[in-house]
Amino acid sequence: MKTTLRVALAVVMSVGAVSATSPVTAADEPLRYVALGDSFAATPLVPPLDPADPTCQRSLADYPHIAASSLGAELTDVSCSGATVNHLSTMQHLGVAPQFDALAPDADIVSVTIGGNDANLFSEALGCVNILPRPHGTSCAEENTAGGTDKVRARIDAWAPALTAALGEITRRAPRASVFVVGYGNYFRTDGCYPAQPFWKQDANYIQGVVNHLNGVLKHVAQERGAHFVDTYALGAGHDTCAAPADRYIEGAAPTRPAAPLHPNASGARAIGAALAASVRATSAG
Repeated sequence: MKTTLRVALAVVMSVGAVSATSPVTAADEPLRYVALGDSFAATPLVPPLDPADPTCQRSLADYPHIAASSLGAELTDVSCSGATVNHLSTMQHLGVAPQFDALAPDADIVSVTIGGNDANLFSEALGCVNILPRPHGTSCAEENTAGGTDKVRARIDAWAPALTAALGEITRRAPRASVFVVGYGNYFRTDGCYPAQPFWKQDANYIQGVVNHLNGVLKHVAQERGAHFVDTYALGAGHDTCAAPADRYIEGAAPTRPAAPLHPNASGARAIGAALAASVRATSAG
C-alpha cells in the first residue's frame, strides 16, 4: 500500500474521533479519489441524476459516491454509461472529456470498472431473453459457442492488453494513487430462475460464466499491474436477479426498482461502495 494513502487514512480516522467543532488544519486534507468506468459504476436511472454530465446518466448514489462518503474522500466521479476502455482516453460524448483527464498527480485513490461494453456483455445478455420456453426461441449459449469456440470469452481475452495499457496510463497520470479495479456482479444463481427471469437455464449459466471470465481477466491484469481487485460477485450471493425484489442488488430484465436492466440498484451501489471502502482500508493497513 502506498504511504501517502496510509497516512491520509490515518488522518481521516483521527479527525473522525475528535469533536465536530475542532478546527480543520491543512494537514487534514481529505483523500482525493477519482472514479472511472462504465454504467456498472455510474448506476444509471438510480436517482438522483448527476447534473454535471446528463448524457452519462450517472447517479449521485453510485458506488463511487458511497465509497467516498464512507472514506471522507473528495470525489471526482467521471464514470459514464456506455463507456469502453477507449473512452478513458477519448471523448465519449460532445462536451464530456476523456475520463483520464480527471487524473492528476495528487490523486490518492482511483477506482475503475470497465470491460463490459468492450465485450458487448450487456447487449449479449439482453439478447439471451426468451419469453417462451423451449423449443421456441434460440439459446444464446448455443449460438455463442457454436463451432467449439466461445465468441464472447475470446473477445474478452483479446481485450485484456487494452486493460493492461489503461492501468499503466492511470499509474503514469496518478503515480501516487492506489488503484482499485472493481469487478462485475452476481447476476444469476446457478441455473437461473426461468420464467421469473426470462433466461433459459443454460443461458443464465452462460451469462454468469462470461461475467465470471471477465472478472477473472480484471483480477489477473490488476494484480499484474500492482492494482487491487474488488470482488462484487461474492457479496451478491442471495442478492442476484432471482432474489425477491427487495433483496436484489442487481435488477433483472424488467427492473422492479429504479435502475437499468441488469445493473445495480441503490442497494447494490451501497453494497459495492462499502466493499470498495473496506478494501481501501484493508489495503492501507497491510
